[in-house]
Amino acid sequence: MSYDPDMAYSRVAIQAEPSERAVFIRRTYAHLAGAILAFVALEFVLFQVLSPEAILKLMIGTPYSYLFVLLAFFGASYLAQYWARSDTSRGLQYLGLGLYVVAEAVIFVPILYYSMYVVDDPYLIPSAGVLTLCVFGGLTAAVFITRKDYSFLAPFLAVASFLALGLIIVACIWPGALGGLGLWFSFAMVALASGYILYQTSNIMLHYRTGQHVAAALALFSSVATLFFYVLRILGNRR
Repeated sequence: MSYDPDMAYSRVAIQAEPSERAVFIRRTYAHLAGAILAFVALEFVLFQVLSPEAILKLMIGTPYSYLFVLLAFFGASYLAQYWARSDTSRGLQYLGLGLYVVAEAVIFVPILYYSMYVVDDPYLIPSAGVLTLCVFGGLTAAVFITRKDYSFLAPFLAVASFLALGLIIVACIWPGALGGLGLWFSFAMVALASGYILYQTSNIMLHYRTGQHVAAALALFSSVATLFFYVLRILGNRR
């Protein structure tokens, strides 16, 4: 793992020189773009390697199959974010970002399969992607223009996230208990992901250190991926 002695002593972005802050922001969004491209490439590879039978087994093999995948995803996510925030190793930061991209690629396999082969609409995934980027771009622009600190959202986002996680686990264990997580849940998750984008973007401007561009990119990627997942779910269920 490479060691960068300046990482632990980098300044908070808002306190850094304008040129240093600009470099940090450019690096953050460049890494976000790289993570998105890596995600797309991994999905292409997975759909070349996995058979339809393997994907269906992942989706409905047992009542708990997708729950196990989901729990593994959350474990990998925690580890990835811990590594990405390393103050001693740039290599460990990249390892965390890479692990998270792989975990997202795996968790997306069932919904992408559904979108491509069940809904069978060639415009569904591109439409969801464009809509996701438009929402993300609008929220990002709002934060950069207003320069408002959205850190006050943290407790609300945390409570909403644990509630959403609980609902997902209940729906996986007892599919009929909640009548299925319908469109109402997808719209709520779009709102939650949008809140996280506001929160994380303001953190990038005001609270992240200039050496934390990898961790900042991971945080944004997690929210963009969540937003895309539920936008795709909404569009797919409406067809």
